[in-house]
Amino acid sequence: MFSAKKINLMCVMRVDMFSRSQLLEKKKLFLISNHFICSLFKYGYLGFMFQITCRTRTSKETGKKMEKQQKSSHLVLVMLPFQGHMTPMLQLASILHSKGFSITIVHPELNSPNPSNHPEFTFVSIPDKLTESQLSDKNVTGLVWSLNKTCAVPLRQCLEKILHSHHHIAALIYDTQMYCAQTIADDLGLPGITLRTSAATTLLLYPVFSQLDEEDFMSEIKSPELQALHLQRLRALLSQNPAKEMMEIRVELTNALKSSLAIIVNSMEFLELEALSKVKQYFPAPIITIGPLHKLAPAICSSLFTEEDKCISWLNKQAPKSVIYVSLGSMASIDRQELIEIAWGLSNSKQPFLWVVRPGMVRGSEWIESLPNGFEESVGERGCIVKWAPQTEVLAHAAVGGFWSHCGWNSTIESICEGVPMLCKPFFGDQHLNTSYICNVWKIGLELQNLERGNIERTIKRLMVDMEGNDIRKRAMDLKEKAAFCLVEEGSTSCSFNGLTKHISSASET
Repeated sequence: MFSAKKINLMCVMRVDMFSRSQLLEKKKLFLISNHFICSLFKYGYLGFMFQITCRTRTSKETGKKMEKQQKSSHLVLVMLPFQGHMTPMLQLASILHSKGFSITIVHPELNSPNPSNHPEFTFVSIPDKLTESQLSDKNVTGLVWSLNKTCAVPLRQCLEKILHSHHHIAALIYDTQMYCAQTIADDLGLPGITLRTSAATTLLLYPVFSQLDEEDFMSEIKSPELQALHLQRLRALLSQNPAKEMMEIRVELTNALKSSLAIIVNSMEFLELEALSKVKQYFPAPIITIGPLHKLAPAICSSLFTEEDKCISWLNKQAPKSVIYVSLGSMASIDRQELIEIAWGLSNSKQPFLWVVRPGMVRGSEWIESLPNGFEESVGERGCIVKWAPQTEVLAHAAVGGFWSHCGWNSTIESICEGVPMLCKPFFGDQHLNTSYICNVWKIGLELQNLERGNIERTIKRLMVDMEGNDIRKRAMDLKEKAAFCLVEEGSTSCSFNGLTKHISSASET
């Protein structure tokens, strides 16, 4: 056994054999310190070498782990270029980025997002070849069909280029209605994960119930929740569009869902409990509910329209829960007579109102030039009309006591999270399903059956003034509390999101 003095001498002699540069290169192996000298003295030469071997092995393992993490952290997201789809996709991207993933967003040329608003992401545009006549027609079904046809080849080329430069994509996350992405993911050997930006229940309407005859359809809706949704009526609405495009979308969308590794839904389990259990019977992939995305994501700029902040200053002057906020979404349109009926209905209700009239929303008008004579004088300071509003901020404002909505899913979720009761006027698609949930299942709103000024006035008063409205408001506040609980550390949404990140990581390793 060597003495401590001899060990010191041997170490110094060994160091003298190296030049300064060599010593620097080998500093990880030859750290001559009291700690290692004591290690030599305490454990002997073999113990010292064992420590060095363990440190070297740990360093290599750490390097491999870091390399593995880098390989499994790159995600590509494929966006559908409509406001109600872009916003949740960008929110999901922000959340995943905050969890350590690097994000590339592939999008068609139509409604391209502004990259300067999201410097943390890489944006790649692919040609969509949409014509002016297709865009002016505003046939959403036709646009979705065309996008999947024209974007398939450039999307494949884009992904191949990304694979060549990055060598790895952990997962391809695509909007459910960009279903061509799943076929491409399968061909390239990539894990495909779909984001459903509508209620989970819509997964039953398109791919499942639309294929059943009337008798089989009726047997599928025995539960009280599903019966209250009036799915027969919604199925009839679907069958009114027998176009080739719709039929193909149903088939291709169903096939994509069945091939996907997971189905992400911007929802909360308690909102669609019975429907979710039915959906899970039809699709092998796990259904992951991670809503409300807007509460999980940091504030992002995703609006295709310029938000007018002046409405917040106006709201600040209004009494608590007094304002009816009116916004019919980014795609719905009305005619001039409907605009006039809405205007007089709001005026005659005597309630303060914040009204979003989107440019081009009124057919044949640029903006609000079709408002009736005398309307502005009758309303005065009680009304505020804007082209677009910062909706989440508006709904969270203490002055807002009701939301007249088209009942798109994003608007529905945002209203629930703020405990704001709703006045429902659906126009197309899943808006009818959401209205059934709001009025018949959750009972946090009233449906506006027709746009006639007397009916509008009465329904606003029922929601904002009458005892019926107080009961509706209480139920809306109960849902707000449940939604908030989903977001706590042990809540269903938090657990689901942790499960999603693990799902992505494990998929990228296989």
